[in-house]
Amino acid sequence: MPFTIQEKPDGLTFKIRVQPRSSRNQVVGVYGDALKINLTAPPVDNAANKACSVFLSGLLSVAKSSVEIVSGHTGRNKQVMVHCRKDGGERESIRKVILSWAK
Repeated sequence: MPFTIQEKPDGLTFKIRVQPRSSRNQVVGVYGDALKINLTAPPVDNAANKACSVFLSGLLSVAKSSVEIVSGHTGRNKQVMVHCRKDGGERESIRKVILSWAK
């Protein structure tokens, strides 16, 4: 199954696969049906989840509170929601940035 972004009433959701304890924070590409993200944070005390939210919010130019991990808190495979409005083009610009990482 290819990488997809799902439209929800509150925003956009997509799957990620996290590789903690990497040498640097970066989006690597697609891993199955998810984006693979390397993070320097260790997978203890919720550090990798927090680092993931901060990293993605910075790349998407949205508030940290706009990025939420909705499932997979204790595993490498996670579902992420980016809260954004339908109007004003914000949702479409976020979608374009996310899709650019999948190439």
